[in-house]
Amino acid sequence: MQSNNLLKHFDEQVASDLEFDIIRAMLAEKCVQPSAEARAHALCPLKHRKNIIKLLEETDEIKRIRNEGLPFPSIDFEELSEELRLLEVKDSILTEPSFWRIARASRIVNSIISGLDTAEGVNGGSKYPRMNWLCRDVVKTVEIIEPIDKVFDAKGQVKDSASKELGYIRKDMVNLKRASNRNFSKAMKGLLEKGWLADTREGFVNERRVLAVESTYKRRIKGNVLGSSNTGTITFIEPSSVVTLNHELEILRDDERKEVRKILRSLTRIIRQHVELIRSYNVLLIEMDFVWAKSSLAFELECNMPTLPKRQVLTLVKAYHPLLVKANRDLGLKTHSQSFSLDKSGRLMVISGPNAGGKSITLKTVGLLQVMLQSGMLVPVNSASEMGVFDSILTDIGDNQSIENQLSTYSYRLARMKHFLNVADGKSLLLLDEFGTGSDPELGGALAEVFFEELYDRGVYGIITTHYANIKSRAAELKEAINASMLFDREGLSPLFKLSVGQPGSSFTFEVARNNGISSDIITRAKKKLDTRKVDLDALIGDLQKKKSQVAKLASRQLRAEVDAEKAAIKAEKSAKKNLEKTDALNRAIENHNLDVTRGKKMLKFIDSYDPSKGTKKLTTDFIKYLAQERARIETAKKRPKKKPSEAFPISQTKVKKRPNHRIEDIKVGSTVRLRTAKERGKVLILKGKKATVLFGDFKTVVTLDKLSFIK
Repeated sequence: MQSNNLLKHFDEQVASDLEFDIIRAMLAEKCVQPSAEARAHALCPLKHRKNIIKLLEETDEIKRIRNEGLPFPSIDFEELSEELRLLEVKDSILTEPSFWRIARASRIVNSIISGLDTAEGVNGGSKYPRMNWLCRDVVKTVEIIEPIDKVFDAKGQVKDSASKELGYIRKDMVNLKRASNRNFSKAMKGLLEKGWLADTREGFVNERRVLAVESTYKRRIKGNVLGSSNTGTITFIEPSSVVTLNHELEILRDDERKEVRKILRSLTRIIRQHVELIRSYNVLLIEMDFVWAKSSLAFELECNMPTLPKRQVLTLVKAYHPLLVKANRDLGLKTHSQSFSLDKSGRLMVISGPNAGGKSITLKTVGLLQVMLQSGMLVPVNSASEMGVFDSILTDIGDNQSIENQLSTYSYRLARMKHFLNVADGKSLLLLDEFGTGSDPELGGALAEVFFEELYDRGVYGIITTHYANIKSRAAELKEAINASMLFDREGLSPLFKLSVGQPGSSFTFEVARNNGISSDIITRAKKKLDTRKVDLDALIGDLQKKKSQVAKLASRQLRAEVDAEKAAIKAEKSAKKNLEKTDALNRAIENHNLDVTRGKKMLKFIDSYDPSKGTKKLTTDFIKYLAQERARIETAKKRPKKKPSEAFPISQTKVKKRPNHRIEDIKVGSTVRLRTAKERGKVLILKGKKATVLFGDFKTVVTLDKLSFIK
């Protein structure tokens, strides 16, 4: 991958901060061959949107192929690097395993092409265009497989029929082996009767079959002595009756080796003609190995492909931290998803709230998912999510102390901040955890506020977690910054791990301390040392969070009730309409039946009045007259307007009750509005897309238009 396509300022510190190194290791484990495994370990995010989309679509297509059960082979192959190297050397000969690997690769590629050919898309186009593009340099062919199959059997051994000469040689070898075995068995039987053999009777020395003779009798036996046991009590002898036969067999084995080498040399010449195609096999299958591994990881982490708009935006719907999901799944715990948006109207989010409430996890989730996405990996979000592409992702997470360099946490953070101020711009995603900590709260907080303003002025997008009140206050004042908080259950004294956008959060310092066993007396003494206004403000923020949560629950219940009522009304209307159609159909069937009965009776009268002896002139005239009347009645019925369906159940009774008109289309800057679930009125300060910044008394918040009603 070209270096100018790589994400700016991405280094192993960022990878470690966001735990992307763990994701890379998980991906490498799912690769089959070393080239794909090495690529996984070295994976880095990119910055060019088109290249990222291409990689994502490749993985998504493989994921869909596996979901839809398309006949697609497993990418189980061995790399052909050594085979390609030998094929480029004149007069070189491939080994027997090499031919098997090449044939295996050709069969896999043929299966891939066949599978893609059976999947047609819209208007006859390709259903999987990215996979077809990857296969652009390969063709389905048997020109490699057939000559290899003529030489090798299913076990990868050279067939007797590979050449006439080899067939003759192996036939002679079989005859010699039989003769040698007969003579050996005869010699062993004679010595066994004499009692000269040891308990083991026979063995093999240097691949030659020998008799295990007690050393006392070794001089009485004709043959070649090939060795003895460690104790010297047993001597291994090749009987003289098989020596000549075995010598001839060795000559035949040498002839066999020469003939096999001759066959492999000839086969190598044939395969060498397809070296470029084999090279394409190797490139394709290594790429497929990597993409297949990414799809396997996507299945494990329940990942999808979001939309990648051209603008800088980050709208996450039901996003999960993949490593947290995996860890919680192993422990049987539930993982809470996060949904929020960073866009032009609110690009810099300040998250506050209690410790251990999920601030850092939320920040790491955003960073890790963005790095995974820009590395061409699907991410654990709802597919309705929108994730823009950033040129750089800048992180400061953890204390990163360095004893070797005598670097404190605060010194490290100042060094990182200097770097951010040098490189950050409107295409940067900034992720700062515990912003401003590490120094005197007042002095460090003042410097942190200035840093915050500088970063804001550079147009960066990002998330900052902090406990500093001045950072929260500054975020409320800036037009394109937003506050958010992690919710806390004050009654249960436990974090809810849910993000609430629109207002800062309390640190719940004393509540968390109480929950961790700190005595009430100590907490009371601590409160007395604080400005009462600070304590009251922290409590007020906590109360506001609680009330907002209650209002949200009521709004959700009301909306759910409205939707359920509307669904019930639609169902009733459909049921009434269906009953009307059944009634009309039944009435028509009854009319047709009665008409058929009347016609049948009329025909019966004609039959009863038929008497050949009295003549048929009058009967014929009456019959023709009846037929003319029936024809005229049918023609008249065709011209008559069709009956309207019965209105036994008037439609007016089943009409859906109209939902209130909240006139959101009339809302503009300066409009007076109210929350649909409350009576408080507020003034619209900013209107951006489907969101509005509204001032309710002294409280400013960002809400979506579908939660407001226009007043004036």
